Amino acid sequence: MSLNTDPNFFTPGKRYFRAFSPGDDFYESLIDMHRELTDEQSAMVNARLILLLANHIGDIDVLREAMKIAREGA
Repeated sequence: MSLNTDPNFFTPGKRYFRAFSPGDDFYESLIDMHRELTDEQSAMVNARLILLLANHIGDIDVLREAMKIAREGA
């Protein structure tokens, strides 16, 4: 399995009229998650989210590929 970098956001059973709409829904939820948090709390929430999603993915090779891509240009 390799890292999927194509847009892949969706809500099961929901129909979207534009291809970018599911990504917009995710981005809005991400912003809401950080609303009214301090910078320190926001960093902690990001770290927890990363670990939860990494655990869900589980494939170490995919996670290493994602880390490599994420670090590029930093």
